[in-house]
Amino acid sequence: MATPPKRASKPAAKLATAMVAKSKPVASTTKRKTPKTAHSTRPAATAAHHANASPLKVIVVNSAAGLHQRNRHRGSYDFTALVKVEPALAGYVTKNPRGQDTIPFADAAAVKLLNKALLVQHYGIRHWDIPAGFLCPPIPGRADYIHRIAEQLYKDCPALSQQSLRMLDIGVGANCIYPIIARVEYGWQVVGSDIDPVSVKSAQTIVNANTALKGHIECRLQHQSQQIFNGVIKAGERFTLTTCNPPFHSSLAEAQQGTQRKLNNLTKNQHKRGAQAAVNAPSGKGDVALNFGGQKAELWCPGGEAAFLKNMAFESAQFAEQVLWFSSLVSKSDNVRWLRKQLEKAGAVEAKIVEMAQGQKISRFVMWSFLTKAQRQAWCAN
Repeated sequence: MATPPKRASKPAAKLATAMVAKSKPVASTTKRKTPKTAHSTRPAATAAHHANASPLKVIVVNSAAGLHQRNRHRGSYDFTALVKVEPALAGYVTKNPRGQDTIPFADAAAVKLLNKALLVQHYGIRHWDIPAGFLCPPIPGRADYIHRIAEQLYKDCPALSQQSLRMLDIGVGANCIYPIIARVEYGWQVVGSDIDPVSVKSAQTIVNANTALKGHIECRLQHQSQQIFNGVIKAGERFTLTTCNPPFHSSLAEAQQGTQRKLNNLTKNQHKRGAQAAVNAPSGKGDVALNFGGQKAELWCPGGEAAFLKNMAFESAQFAEQVLWFSSLVSKSDNVRWLRKQLEKAGAVEAKIVEMAQGQKISRFVMWSFLTKAQRQAWCAN
């Protein structure tokens, strides 16, 4: 693809070696201080579950390099076809030194039009838009998360029915990308939650405007910013899977610095490719022009990704019997080991660390369950 290269994270082999180390019992006290969260105290039912649970089994899955074989975005973008379904994109298409079509990926308007075109061409979604300044993610990488977790789900439980599978997307955002891909590609029923009412309204508007989505995706507002599953999962409600792309910065200043670095890299790489289109310049003192946008809840939270993952691990234990597999993307490789420790304390039975190598970029997600293999098979059979 004509996307700019990104810096790789720690080698997969080193991460895998760290993750497959034998789990050790967690002591009642620990010298390491962890971020204080609203979910540090587990209910009695969860404590009982933890007492009867087996030690955490960790499996590392090193995926083949490149996008998943089912990902519709393998290979280069076909800008000729994309311009046909979204003519406004033509104004941003230029040539790189190799004579290949590309767009200025540092330009928010260009990326948004590219997403609109991709959704029409590959998913039949003709009505899609997001409010100005909200996260506009690169679709190929988002699709890979769904395809790879689907692969792991069906390996674990081949008897799963696609039509009856229910997914909960934590932090659905205004773009609704994960539910769209899950519904169109696999026919899953999806609930998306978010703490931002503007995001929930935008996502639900997209759902209601597209026949392929309407009636199959529901967007719910999370009223408590400190909660993740509480207030979203209803009593007696069951989900086969949860997904999440957590905020990974710990403050607005850190988010702005990260965005500026990304913008600088995109601009530098675009110039290297000989792109002629102008890059959006920062507007206003201290303001950063965001190539993919993003609001506060989408980019940062107190304590950053580590605190969010800890909250998620302990709160997920409260829904151990209502969810077959929990999952989350993990941006920082160091946080994989951190999450594993929290899952051990929370009483999870099994965890899978799935790495995704796309060009120079290495990303990963972690999925975990509080149910044994036999319990999961019984779930699928029912």
